[in-house]
Amino acid sequence: MKNLRSLNKYIWRYKWRLLLGMAFVSVSNVFAVIPPVVIRNVIDSVQSNVNAYHLVIGTNAEGDMRSYVFNLVLRSGLILLGLAIARGLFMFFMRQTIIVMSRFIEYDLKNDIYAHYQKLSTNFYKTHYTGDLMNRISEDVSRVRMYLGPAIMYTTNLVVLTVMCLWNMIRVSPMLTLYVIIPLPILAATIYFVNRIIFRKSEKIQSQLSDMTTIAQESYSGIRVIKSYVQERAMLGFFNNKSEEYRKTAINLSMTEAVFFPSMNLFIGLSMLSTVLIGGYYAIEGQITAGNIAEFIIYITMLMFPMMAIGWVASIVQRAGASQKRIDEFLNTEPDIKDEENALTTAVKGKVTFTNVGFTYSHTGIKALNNFNLDIAPGERVAVIGKTGSGKSTLVHMLLRMYDATEGEVLIDGTPIQKYNQHHLRAQVAYAPQEAYLFSDTIYNNIKFGRSEATERDVKEAARMADFQKDIDGLKDGYQTVIGERGVMLSGGQKQRLVLARAIIKNSPILMLDEALSAVDTQTEQTILNNLKEYIKDKTTIVITHRIFTTWNFDKIIMLDDGGIAEQGTHEELMQLNGRYAKLYRHQNEVNTTA
Repeated sequence: MKNLRSLNKYIWRYKWRLLLGMAFVSVSNVFAVIPPVVIRNVIDSVQSNVNAYHLVIGTNAEGDMRSYVFNLVLRSGLILLGLAIARGLFMFFMRQTIIVMSRFIEYDLKNDIYAHYQKLSTNFYKTHYTGDLMNRISEDVSRVRMYLGPAIMYTTNLVVLTVMCLWNMIRVSPMLTLYVIIPLPILAATIYFVNRIIFRKSEKIQSQLSDMTTIAQESYSGIRVIKSYVQERAMLGFFNNKSEEYRKTAINLSMTEAVFFPSMNLFIGLSMLSTVLIGGYYAIEGQITAGNIAEFIIYITMLMFPMMAIGWVASIVQRAGASQKRIDEFLNTEPDIKDEENALTTAVKGKVTFTNVGFTYSHTGIKALNNFNLDIAPGERVAVIGKTGSGKSTLVHMLLRMYDATEGEVLIDGTPIQKYNQHHLRAQVAYAPQEAYLFSDTIYNNIKFGRSEATERDVKEAARMADFQKDIDGLKDGYQTVIGERGVMLSGGQKQRLVLARAIIKNSPILMLDEALSAVDTQTEQTILNNLKEYIKDKTTIVITHRIFTTWNFDKIIMLDDGGIAEQGTHEELMQLNGRYAKLYRHQNEVNTTA
């Protein structure tokens, strides 16, 4: 199947392990096809010797003949035991090479998918569900591994064993062999027909499984919202509907796959019947012996499992093909944000320039910025204020190069942002978002995530500046407290301060705070702002906020509206202008006074 060709590079990587495994398959089957020959010889020898035994009954040779037959059977039994042990040993080696190879490839494939996920742009994650991403790296990869391991192993075993058995059968009687294998072409046609149906249904099943995973993931993450709105029954009904669709498709696929096994038994039974009837006729005619009939029956019996495995293997291959197609859809997706060749990794001083910048979100068509111009000198403090949807957060995402401008250009230190290596650029920018994302780990590791080489002293200093130290001191395990998934053990304000500490410890030349203090009270906000006064002296600081504060004495205050600058200046200049900023400032002071 063409979808599985993309796995060839992994197979080539472990080609020697695969070839060695195939060699072990061949050797194990050599020991498998010898026993029928031994059994044939024993039966024929015993039969001829029994006839001779009847002639010497009552003579001195009777005991010798009985001893000879017994020793013949005993030696043959020991030979069969030795062959079985040898075959079992090489079957062990076979699995240790081919199956282990599939595990190695599974490991590599999951790592490659995860690494590619890391490269994909923010826009990709806005249009794809987390559950679908998880399903492709887990369920789909597992199905591909089944193809790389058991499917390849059993297919190789089937081919080698079939060739060896047919060769030995033809040596005994070409005509009897022909009669025995007549049902096989019909079997092959049945397999081909059913395989095409399985492929289509497997692809549909994987898509439905992704939908179920997405619903489950969203339900687990939003369980508090579901409970607070008493929507457990509604969500359960929604999940049940998707489960019912999946169940029906899975049962339908199982019914299709069920055609294989009765077909196998039917055709193998016909072959067995042909052996007994036609073989018996040839034995009566003296063309073959009774031992040959037994030999043929054993060969057919040996072929039963491999032949029955054809259906199972075909199902595995079809499912793997459908899964690999889904995997390739993502692996072949190119990130929107790419580094240029020889991208810059020079240190950033902190000058930021927006020149006639326009930006439209491709997945919604919303124009977030329109002919936006702004100059920020190194070390300047800039506040960006505006209503929801005015484009404030888009500025931050463009500086982090999560998106590229659709019009105009963004420059850092006079150089277009696209010229920088994106990982290096993001290392030069510390970012504290409003929506605090935390890992299910300790407080200490969540803060240190901002700079892996940070010392314990750095972590504690960052926590102090974010006014989070007193909260940590009140916890039983202090910095080693595990905060749960997405920081579920913390309050909204605690989460924001932890994320702020993570940004502080990064100590980058550009600091961006996107509503980073929206969930803290006014007193805590003032404490944090005072703590950070010295910290931001030599840093280009951009603060996106809906609450006006003058503690930092901003060099520029930007009032955004519909993706453009409505007002710009210092606090004093904007108050003299008596426009939107002044109105907002007076309203905020009135609210604070009333409170």
